[in-house]
Amino acid sequence: MQSQRPTPELAGLSAQERRILGAFVANEKVVIRAGDVQEIHPVSRKAANLLLSRLHQKGWLRRLKRGVYGPVPLESETTQPAVENAWLLAMELFAPCYISGWSAAEHWDLTEQVFNSISLVTGHPQRSSSRTIAGVPFRTRTIAPERIFGTSRIWIGSRTVEVADRHRLIVDVLDAPEFGGGCRHTLDVVDEYWKSEHHDAQKLLEYALRYGRGAVLKRMGFCAERSGAVSSEWLDEVEVNLTKGVIRLDPQGATGGRLNRRWQVKVNVPMTSM
Repeated sequence: MQSQRPTPELAGLSAQERRILGAFVANEKVVIRAGDVQEIHPVSRKAANLLLSRLHQKGWLRRLKRGVYGPVPLESETTQPAVENAWLLAMELFAPCYISGWSAAEHWDLTEQVFNSISLVTGHPQRSSSRTIAGVPFRTRTIAPERIFGTSRIWIGSRTVEVADRHRLIVDVLDAPEFGGGCRHTLDVVDEYWKSEHHDAQKLLEYALRYGRGAVLKRMGFCAERSGAVSSEWLDEVEVNLTKGVIRLDPQGATGGRLNRRWQVKVNVPMTSM
């Protein structure tokens, strides 16, 4: 049975703790660290960490990871509520980062499949690509910070979240199809992109060239040719930028498969007509 949310009296909050908590709520803080305490109340870092630890023990903060806490909503009946918006939490914990993969595909209506985890790209090295924080599962991909571009800013309340735009999403999932929910699902997402009124072949090529990964261009050319949504001139432009070497359509799939010589892609997954 989950423990009930402590009342202010039972929690034994001091006036100082109430003032600090009030400031966190007023500023809509999603993630709280010692530095946030020091901005409100001039104390040493050690004292700030001790204060956060006390608030956690009293049930007013939840521990996200070492030295990092999140506020417990005032209306919550438990000290471990679901995160009200996991995207906001992601922006704080994995910065610099942006939402991509299957989560961005859901956002842009390029898939009807629902995933339980949040997928994002970060420029900060991670010990593991899969983590669960405050009950929210995250799946991350790490890239060099200079490769972070092509995002859209959306508002959630008074806060902003960076999401891969439709074209950057396609680059990301073609680079790592498992990040799109597996190769078969990634191909479906890419097909939906080409069918959508928002597809932009020139911008997609611009993004792929800037990203600088040969495998992206090869998978992109292969998928675009199947779609019938692009000109032969555009396909030729993609082809002249191809690097040497054969890649697998599904990098995690079988080594065998039919070779598409134009795009240097080994088709190692069953293909359906569009």
